[in-house]
Amino acid sequence: MEFDYSQFGLSTEELFSHVDNNDLESEKITAPRYSYWKSVFRVFFRNKFNIVILTLLAFVILMSYLYPAFTDYDRFGSLLDMEAKHLTPAAAIEKFGFHIKYIFGTGGAGESTFDAIWYGAQISLSLAFICAAINMTIGVVLGALWGFSKKVDSVMIVIYNIVANVPYILLLSVLVMLFRATFWTMVFAMTLTGWLGIAYSLRVQVIIIRDREYNLASRCLGTSTVKIAMKNILPFMTSIIVTMLAAEVPGYISYEVFLSFLGLGMNDITLGKLIYLAQNAMVTPGWGWEFWCPVFVASIITIVLYLVGQNLGDASDPRTHM
Repeated sequence: MEFDYSQFGLSTEELFSHVDNNDLESEKITAPRYSYWKSVFRVFFRNKFNIVILTLLAFVILMSYLYPAFTDYDRFGSLLDMEAKHLTPAAAIEKFGFHIKYIFGTGGAGESTFDAIWYGAQISLSLAFICAAINMTIGVVLGALWGFSKKVDSVMIVIYNIVANVPYILLLSVLVMLFRATFWTMVFAMTLTGWLGIAYSLRVQVIIIRDREYNLASRCLGTSTVKIAMKNILPFMTSIIVTMLAAEVPGYISYEVFLSFLGLGMNDITLGKLIYLAQNAMVTPGWGWEFWCPVFVASIITIVLYLVGQNLGDASDPRTHM
C-alpha cells in the first residue's frame, strides 16, 4: 500500500532530500559540553554543609582584613587605666558601654580582646597564605619533575633523606632564634624546607602514573620532560594537590601559634602571640576570656580552612562528577 504524499501539497523532492554518508560527520558525538571546574563547584555546592563552612570562612577572612582597617586598635591605649585591665565581657560593657569591641572583654593592657584577635588573625592568615603559595608552587613543580626525571630523582632523594630526618619544628625554632623574629623571617623559616615534603609526596604520585600509555606516547613523539610533567601529569593530580593545600594552610597557623607559645614568635600581635601573652590568664579566676577567646578563634580558623580544602579536594576528583 503506497502512502499518498499529495495531501501535504508538496512534491516528493520538497519532502525528501538526499543525505550524504559523510564519515567525518558520523564520528561526531553529540553530548553536553563538559567543564571540569564547573563540575567541581557543582559537586562542592551540592553539599549544603560546604556552603555553611564556606560562608564561615568568608566571614573570618573579611573580619580579619576589613575590621582592623576600620577600628582604632591600640594595644597600649588603656595601659594607665588600672580599672580597664583583665575585664570580663560583662564588666567591660558595664564600664565602657555596649560595643562590639568589648564582647570578649579586655586584656592585660586594657586593650580590646576582640580587636586584638582580628588584628592578630590578619597577620596569621597572611603568613599562612604566603607560605602556602611559596611552598606549594615550588613543591608541585619540583615534585612533578622529581618523579618523572631519574636524574633529578637521584639528587633529590639524597637531599630529602638528609633534611627530612631533621624535625621540622626544631629547624623552625633554630632559624627563628638565629634571626630577628619578624614576619619575613617567619616566612623564610617556613619556606626554606617546607616545600620538600610536598615535592616528595607529589614525586610518589608521579611515579605511579608516569609510565602510562599516553605518557610513553608523548615521550616517543619527542615531547620534553617538562612539558609532559606540566601538561600530562599535574592536571591529573588536581584533587591531590588541593587536598595537600587543605592541610598546608592551617598547618602554618598552627606552627606560628606553637612557636609563639614557646616564646619564639613574632613581636607583632598574632593569634599565637595573644595566646602566649595570656598564658597566666588561663589559670587566673575571671581572666580566662583573655586566653580562651584567641584559642577558640584560632581553632575555628584552622578547622574551617581544613574542611573547605578537604571537601574541595574531594570535589576536584573527576570520579565524583558522575
